[in-house]
Amino acid sequence: MQETELPLKDIHLPDAISWWPPAIGWWLLALLIPTLLVFSYWLYKRLTRKTALKTAKKTLATIKLNVELDNNQKLRELSMLLRRVAVSLAPRTEVASLTGQSWLTFLDKSLTGTAFSEGCGQVLITAPYRNVAPSDHEISLLISLSEEWLKAQTTPPKKRPKL
Repeated sequence: MQETELPLKDIHLPDAISWWPPAIGWWLLALLIPTLLVFSYWLYKRLTRKTALKTAKKTLATIKLNVELDNNQKLRELSMLLRRVAVSLAPRTEVASLTGQSWLTFLDKSLTGTAFSEGCGQVLITAPYRNVAPSDHEISLLISLSEEWLKAQTTPPKKRPKL
């Protein structure tokens, strides 16, 4: 047989690959990217929240052990610390404008009882208007109450539904 007489067929190219349905890798990528974005946001919020609490606990320990500060200065530092932590953990619109009794009521929400609004926490709002500085005993009670409040901040505050 001669080469020209062989029963060979011409080369046929395969059909072009269509764009639909996409390969399994594209489906996995479409699921993986939003999942990673949500997870990174959650992780960022968790890490910054933990960092704020750790820093607050260290600052509270510094205030507690600092002998150079008098009681008025310690009270001022404690008040600023509690305010900073509350603003960093709760929505700013809820916390930043609170003063007086409403501020103490907000602090009581994390604890059982009303230690801030009816107990030793009242020093936070009454001390600036006194003629004498708070006593060492009042400051030590307030520091222990602040430590208790910081420990109670392990779970985020529940958001109340808006009416």
